[in-house]
Amino acid sequence: MQPLQAPDSHRLNAALGWLGLGNPADARVELDAIPPAQQTHPAVLEARWLLCVHEKDWRAALAVAEKERAAAPDDCAGWLHRAYALRRLPGGGLTQAWDALRPAAEKFPREPVVAFNLACYACQMDQSDAARQWLKRAMKVGGMEAIKKMALADEDLRPLWPEIPDW
Repeated sequence: MQPLQAPDSHRLNAALGWLGLGNPADARVELDAIPPAQQTHPAVLEARWLLCVHEKDWRAALAVAEKERAAAPDDCAGWLHRAYALRRLPGGGLTQAWDALRPAAEKFPREPVVAFNLACYACQMDQSDAARQWLKRAMKVGGMEAIKKMALADEDLRPLWPEIPDW
């Protein structure tokens, strides 16, 4: 995929800036000003997904994540975003997030964030052995110390915190 060109790239950067400042209304204005032909660009979809998350609009976040998967099938972001939205969607939950993300582990075996998120979901579903396995897989592909640091900061993995430093 080609990088987004000016002036659309400027609009995208402005939207991200507005989100960073906690101003979703102006972020939406900037994103909506990007021409329709560029609305399916992965960078625009990423920003739109962030906007949906900021607004806690999980149905819209799920729809954007589906578009991300279609626009960039070789990028795991759409898979991760879809699972994240499903976890929070009314009527969704951990099982739906797990089921949505699990196939991504086969498609993206070298992507530590997929294994890390699966560890989080497993841990929250009281599947400690599976959580350990996924977390160790994330450490193997993402670097032991970096993933340990992430794990010790993630509340989803709190039940494993006492043992993580010894790995």
